[in-house]
Amino acid sequence: MKDDNCIFCKLANGDIPTNVIYEDDMFTVILDASPATRGHALILPKCHAANVYELPDEYASKVFVLAKKLAAKMTEILKCDGFNIVQNNGEVAGQTVFHFHMHLIPRYIGDGNEEKLGWNHAELSVEEIAEICKELDMRKERI
Repeated sequence: MKDDNCIFCKLANGDIPTNVIYEDDMFTVILDASPATRGHALILPKCHAANVYELPDEYASKVFVLAKKLAAKMTEILKCDGFNIVQNNGEVAGQTVFHFHMHLIPRYIGDGNEEKLGWNHAELSVEEIAEICKELDMRKERI
């Protein structure tokens, strides 16, 4: 279902003109209005979901397949040197628009973003890692 107050719903459903590079029944893919690099695009589902937790399983199961196919085709066309596929959930994780979207970011040697698309590595002890593993152990659950 579409949210009439959501800018990405409006973009995905053609209510606001944008630079569309791909579209099907479930998704619209547009060039980012504030790109990190040449060809930076966004995969937008046509239904509203604030984040991956709300995204219907049918969409979730198809979005990464679409991202893979688009990344391969974009790499071929743009002759980029690498590729980031990024999806943020929650403000602390870098999400600024609360409509699920996936970034397709072609990377080029010397594009100036080498330090921007990363994170600092946490220093955890072997014991801390073992405790986290114990907390997260879901091998006996059906997910």
